[in-house]
Amino acid sequence: MSSSAPAPADLSSLVERALEAARGGGATAADVGISVDTGLSVTVRLGEVETLEYQRDRGMGITAYVGGRKGAATTGDLSWPAIAATVAKAISIARFTAEDAYAGLPEPDTLARSIPDLELSHPWELEAEGAIELARRCEAAALAFDPRITNSEGATVGTHRAQRVYGNTLGFIGGYPSTYSSVSCVVMGQAGEQQERDYWYTAARDWRRLEDVESVGRHAAERTARRLGATRMATTRAPVLFVPELARGLVGHFIGAIRGGAQYRRSSFLLDAAGEQLFPAFFGISERPHLPGALGSAPFDAEGCATHDRELVAGGVLAGYVLNTYAARKLGLRTTGNAGGVHNLLVHPGEDDFEALIRRMHRGLVVTELMGQGVNGVTGDYSRGATGFWVEEGELRHPVNEITIAGNLKDMYRQLVAVGRDVDTRGSVVTGSLLIEEMTIAGE
Repeated sequence: MSSSAPAPADLSSLVERALEAARGGGATAADVGISVDTGLSVTVRLGEVETLEYQRDRGMGITAYVGGRKGAATTGDLSWPAIAATVAKAISIARFTAEDAYAGLPEPDTLARSIPDLELSHPWELEAEGAIELARRCEAAALAFDPRITNSEGATVGTHRAQRVYGNTLGFIGGYPSTYSSVSCVVMGQAGEQQERDYWYTAARDWRRLEDVESVGRHAAERTARRLGATRMATTRAPVLFVPELARGLVGHFIGAIRGGAQYRRSSFLLDAAGEQLFPAFFGISERPHLPGALGSAPFDAEGCATHDRELVAGGVLAGYVLNTYAARKLGLRTTGNAGGVHNLLVHPGEDDFEALIRRMHRGLVVTELMGQGVNGVTGDYSRGATGFWVEEGELRHPVNEITIAGNLKDMYRQLVAVGRDVDTRGSVVTGSLLIEEMTIAGE
């Protein structure tokens, strides 16, 4: 995929001009972000091209401050007249907003002083014909895996590049390129009148680190075939094992509860929980923003603040919150460099692989898919539709569906029994399977 995206120096120059225009227009402070994204995505279904998309997005956003008043505006046009008009609009908006003592740019000493090369950009010179061929091979491998695989929702191959530059009137300007490539496949199977669907995908900054496309297809088909014959089960209480791609969501609910916004709004089930024992003593979470080539790596956050290693949970104890500058000020703290999100949260793995966790559970439920949005971030109440596999005597016995699992997140975190070493690296939260001591499983 060829690209004629502007050079980083050109984007930096536009950021500098926009900041100068903001100062000249009466802003006492301002920050500007400019991004250019390009991409190619192809989906093949039953051997035929279903979608072929070329993406090219450009945008600029500015936040202008006039004293304690704040205004923001965006544009998708990177011509100078459009940028100048957008800057003027942000300043105009700021003059009409209310004063906010906590608004403003970060403290200067929190800004990144150096921008390390984290090896986040690995362009894939993939043209449409090549992407179509890869998608066809992926889907073909899935359809050939098992005669019960009877239909497909398609195989998709995509690759994307981004160039982002951020600057503010404190003198910070920084940017870096990044890439993201992926292959995915979704197929359906049938046994009698029952139909099931499942998927698999691979994703990486560096396309050379993707799983081969045939492996993705076969894995999607295998997951689908294993679900055939699923039945409902009687309501019970039992241990529940979340596979890694779903365990990531449990960690995500935890992060949502310790974000600064949830804390200062007093809308978290983990309110004022810093320093509390929230997990068993074996449990830990580290943030490692500078891992080369990782999907969650970033040299600075969305405000230009330096990202840094930290132990978010140590010995099961919450060490601190996830804060941007505004939330930190509201709480009387300092930013943690998390404006825009977290950066490579690593849940410390245990010694057991997936099979060992099943044996350890002995009897219970392995959850492989969740449905619905039944999570209350204020109370921690958790209730989700689920499918998966019932375990007896340490072995997978049969697939189950049309069930609901329920509990309270605070209790679920305390009742963690183990973290697997079957780590899933396809995101900014990296974790193995999570085994919960007991949950309510509602069925027939």
